[in-house]
Parts: sequence; structure tokens; C-alpha cells
Amino acid sequence: MADRRLRRGRGPAEADPPGTPLRRAALRLIDAVLRRGDPLDIAAHAATQGLATADRAFAIAIVTETLRWMGDIDALIDGATAQRLPEDVKSRAVLRIALAQLLVLKTPPHAVVATALPLVDGGPRRLVHAILSRAQQEEWQLPDAANLPEAVAERWADQWGDDIVAKAAISWSAPPPMDLSFASEPDAGQWAEALALAPRHRRLPRGQAVEAMPGFREGGWWVQDLAASLPARLLGSGEGRTILDLCAAPGGKTMQLAAAGWKVVAVDASAKRLARLSDNLARTGLSAQVLQGDVRTWAPDAQVDAILLDAPCSATGILRRHPDVLHRIEPRQIAEMADLQRELLDRAADWLKPGGTLIYATCSLERAEGEDRISAFLDTHMGWSIDRVRADELPAGILPDESGYIRTLPGMLSDAGGLDGFFVARLRAPSG
Repeated sequence: MADRRLRRGRGPAEADPPGTPLRRAALRLIDAVLRRGDPLDIAAHAATQGLATADRAFAIAIVTETLRWMGDIDALIDGATAQRLPEDVKSRAVLRIALAQLLVLKTPPHAVVATALPLVDGGPRRLVHAILSRAQQEEWQLPDAANLPEAVAERWADQWGDDIVAKAAISWSAPPPMDLSFASEPDAGQWAEALALAPRHRRLPRGQAVEAMPGFREGGWWVQDLAASLPARLLGSGEGRTILDLCAAPGGKTMQLAAAGWKVVAVDASAKRLARLSDNLARTGLSAQVLQGDVRTWAPDAQVDAILLDAPCSATGILRRHPDVLHRIEPRQIAEMADLQRELLDRAADWLKPGGTLIYATCSLERAEGEDRISAFLDTHMGWSIDRVRADELPAGILPDESGYIRTLPGMLSDAGGLDGFFVARLRAPSG
């Protein structure tokens, strides 16, 4: 529905141009991410309420690409103004989303300008119009790769080196392809167009409607990045043994484990996320016991054969699909996550049978949530050891590091579309 509220400086009966309400929603959404620090996918529900499905999707796409290219867009804005616009003024936010449409999404210029100007009523409309006109006249271009936020680039340069920072920038610059995990090896003919990255795993170009793809309703597959599939792969066949899948929702690893013959107990604190997990199990015809519980206070009735702890983390490794994380996550949050991971590991360690296997995983590119976390755990848990991952357990192109862990980094499998950033360690409990 068109927003017909009166705007200062406009005719009394003049309505906003079509498409303006979804841009207003985009402004609300980017404010929630940058000012309040809300995750994009959570903030999107409130910010886009009332929009049609297509308009909601476009508003989210605008914000996603704005966040991905914000540093480079800001450089263009600052280069076009005699006096730097303050970081938090609406005119900068409007220019950010307008230039993301113009330079990244390739929205028609007349639509960009027409829907940008109503957003700054009462503000510097002439300045916004002048900058957008200049962008068109001078044919502004963005660099080949989006620059990471300066603080992130410095932190990762210290941890991984400048080469990984450059590869992370390339990785961040575009959404990833779509990966599918299968309960069993898919029919080669039906999926001939897909890239086979590993057994029971196929990769497709992004942009396809998941629910319209062949086999969705039959439940033979689910969406899951190849890196996210690695923790469950390291456990092999379950043969009816019991495993705790902790922090399990939305259930990709739960379904992998169930398909591999494990008796899965899936635990998560979020009732909403567990409902999604249960829906996924129902669609795929796989079974698991689903329990709501906070691992900090919940405990199983008996020890189990194996545990997969996909721990809550900063999520900096999934920057390709969630570019907001690099604007929201700071050292304070990383330290808080590391403390929570320590608590969860300590609790989980008591729930394994002697000689049992514990898989610890995070979708983080921070050593504090990966290598350092496991080193500290082994220092305080006598008798525990690293069960080193072998190269023949992993998909081609992915190798364990010298410590026997898995660390996927930007640049890996780049010719095939890349990988999310993950850390995975396989640990063995004392035998008795």
C-alpha cells in the first residue's frame, strides 16, 4: 500500500512514488543492525512487517548489499561532499541504500532517485539529489572486492595474515552458491547440472527457489553449506548408537546424523528454532528425539556414545550470507562467546561414556572460538586427547591442519564457489 502521509515541501495530494515504503523499511532495518546491533535476519521481521513478499525480499536485498559494500559506498559519498556527513544522519543512510541499488543491484536510476528523495524530507534533499546525479554522470564504480571493516581486517591480519584478509574480502563481496545435503547419494541424472563436492552433497548456483526445486517435498535433501556438513561427517555411521546434538536447530547436522544411523537426541534452547527442526525432520522422514533445553542447565539422564556441540559463536565465518556480522561483532562479543563455549564444553565433557567422541564446531573465523578454546579445554581436562582428522575423511580440497583440526578459511575451494569459515575439532574422552 502506498504511503500517503504528507511530506514537507511536497504537494498536499502528492503520494510517495511506488516502492518508497519498502525503502523506508530498508532504512529501519539498517538502523536496527548498525545502531542497535540486531542480527539482520531477526530485525527483518519487524522492519518489513506489512510488506508484500516481493517487497520484503527486495528491502532485505538492499540492506544486505549496503552492508556488504558500505565501506566503499561511504568512500564515494565522502569524496563527493565538501564537509563529511556525520555517520548517523539520515541523509548518509539514504545515500548508502540508494547507491547500493544503483551500483550493486543495478536498479533503474529514475527509481532510485524518485524513492530516495522522499526519505529525506526535512533534510538535505538537494545534497542527496546532487550526489546521486553525480554518481550517474561520472559513472561511479565499486572496486572488484568489497573492503572489510577496518577493525575486522586488522584482527584477521593478526590471526591469519594479509593474504587471508584479501581472500575474505573477495568472499564477502557476493552471496554464496546454494549447497544441498542429501540423506542418501542422489540420482546422477536428476542432479546432472549440480556440482558434486562430496558424497551426498551437491552445489547449485544461487537464486533458485528452494521449495520449487525437484525433491523438496519428498524430503531427500536440505540446504547446508559444505563446511557446515563437516562436523557430522567426522562421526561416520551411527549403527544405532546414541548421540547428543547440542544447540541443534535448525537441524542440518541432526538430519545428517539420523541419515547415518545415529540415534539422535537434538537439544536446543529455542522453541521457535526447534519447531523449524521438527518441520525439517517431518519433511525428510528422518527421526530424532527433540528436546528444548539450555545446555547450561539441562543434562541428559545417562551418558552417551558421542556428542556434537555446534556451539553458539560470533558467526564471523558465515560472512558471505550474513554480511551484518562484520558490522556487529566486536572483540567484546567474541570474548563473551568464548566464555560461553568454555562453559558448554565443560558440561558436555561429563556426558560422554569412557572413550566416547566429542565433536566441537563453530562457524567462526576467530581463534578464540576455535584453536584457543580447544587448547584451553585440553589443558584443564586430563586424559582427553585430539582424535586427529585424516585427509581421507574430508572432501577433496579440504585438509586437516597440522594439529589434526579442520579450519576452513576464505579462499578454500574458490574455483568451486568457496566455503563458509568453520573450525572443527574431534576429541576423545578418557577410556576409563
